[in-house]
Amino acid sequence: MLRPLIRAAREARPRRERERAGEAFARNAVEAVGDAQFVAAYVSRPTEPSTFPLLEALRDRGTRVLLPVLGPGLCREWALYTGPDDLEVRAPGRPPEPSGPVLPSEAVGDADVVIAPALAIDSVGTRLGQGGGWYDRVLPLVRQDAHVFAMVYDEELIADVLLPVDEHDMPVPAVITPTEWFLLEGSAFQQDAARRRTPA
Repeated sequence: MLRPLIRAAREARPRRERERAGEAFARNAVEAVGDAQFVAAYVSRPTEPSTFPLLEALRDRGTRVLLPVLGPGLCREWALYTGPDDLEVRAPGRPPEPSGPVLPSEAVGDADVVIAPALAIDSVGTRLGQGGGWYDRVLPLVRQDAHVFAMVYDEELIADVLLPVDEHDMPVPAVITPTEWFLLEGSAFQQDAARRRTPA
């Protein structure tokens, strides 16, 4: 029930507003990933929070960026981002993908940071995806010490109720919006950051 409501709200957002939000997402995401050398991200569809400014900002500073390649069925593969001119739509309804050599699904295990798409996030990190389960199959392959962020608009943060959870759903510990980025209360990353701030 939530998915069509959120998709409709995203489609109603004016194009210029989406572009401004994309720049804000990029600023916060670059700050969030810090000095990470290898980031797994995604190419946004037209109504999703735009990742194009972020992909260029990461490339400009020399960060290697891994992007999804959607193989047959639910095949999970990746390829390196080399620039916007390299992205192509390979099938109707799919986001643009890099045209370079395809890497296996396990390649995401080399990433220091993973930025995942979402339609909504609740206060405990439950992620509402598009419904295909692609990222729920990818996230278990991420290194335990890698940081995982979901990218949503501010109004897609669900504070007053918990989203429904299935067995295969993988929570995310951190969020990026156009106005901020933050670690969710109680996440392992937040606890680790608190330990680093506490004097010995």
